[in-house]
Amino acid sequence: MPQVLIVKLLAKNPEFVERYYSEGVYQYVSKLFRLVLGWLPFSFGDLIYGLGGIYMIWWFAKNRKRLRKDFKNWMIDVFAAISLIYFAFHLFWGLNYYRLPLHKNLDLEADYTTEQLVRVTEKLIAQSNILHLNITENDTVKVDIPYDKATVFKLISSGYKNLESTFPNLEYVPQSTKQSLFSYPLTYMGFSGYLNPLTNEAQVNGLIPMYKFPTTSAHEIAHQLGYAAENEANFIGFMSASSNDDVYIKYCGLTFGLRFCLGEIYRRDECLFDDLVADINLGIRKNYEESRLFWQAHENPFEPFFKLFYSNYLKANSQSKGMESYSYVVALLVNYLEKHNL
Repeated sequence: MPQVLIVKLLAKNPEFVERYYSEGVYQYVSKLFRLVLGWLPFSFGDLIYGLGGIYMIWWFAKNRKRLRKDFKNWMIDVFAAISLIYFAFHLFWGLNYYRLPLHKNLDLEADYTTEQLVRVTEKLIAQSNILHLNITENDTVKVDIPYDKATVFKLISSGYKNLESTFPNLEYVPQSTKQSLFSYPLTYMGFSGYLNPLTNEAQVNGLIPMYKFPTTSAHEIAHQLGYAAENEANFIGFMSASSNDDVYIKYCGLTFGLRFCLGEIYRRDECLFDDLVADINLGIRKNYEESRLFWQAHENPFEPFFKLFYSNYLKANSQSKGMESYSYVVALLVNYLEKHNL
């Protein structure tokens, strides 16, 4: 298939993809979709998914007899549809998987030492504790976000605005961030949000705890702006949320980044992890527990299969570690904060 060969060729030329697609064609495609669909109060992409699923069931039921009588043309029809979707996926968003790694664009190292990790973690603990106490005036009380979801969507953009001088392609106008129409099944699949690559709408699970809503929104917007890799979207999401003018969004961002660092320290040294966690305000730990209990309450036998499917999807799109690539946000976070002494 010519399309597959072209994509494979582009995957081997990240500089070309970065210059002519991610920083070129995609900037216009993304803004066009957000301009056309962003004003809708519901997710147009989810509606297309739903209607498309119904149409597929209807088509297969209607054409089931062709499997025996006209198999060749049946297969041609199926592969024509797959080819069209494959083309639209890569043109509208998917080629961003093959852009230059973010650490190269930011002139960062790709690795870091445990000492660097500890320094950054201690700074994030100090910053998170101070902000938490400023909000609650009691270090044992968890933070409750006082906004509804529509307000969070509006507030998120200020963090991106504050990053534009460092990341020129992070201008987020017009906006197109929405609650997913499939939040209930999404929860049982174990996902907080996703980007619809065919409509460029950032979808957020409307059932997740409000404490997680700002950083999930920021993460999906990062995807929307062209950062396809999960580790990069997590880093951009952390940077934008922690740079936000609103104190609650900023708190969510700082503790979001802190949690990634703590996870990496736990993998390296469990005793050091215990010592550092003891320095974190009890209220912050209650926010972490709130999120953990939410996902624990929705665990089910099918969730691992959905995660395995998505992990394989990531591997098929040049993220060799699949869902484990989420943890690599720490390399970007540590090296960026160390380099800029933040």
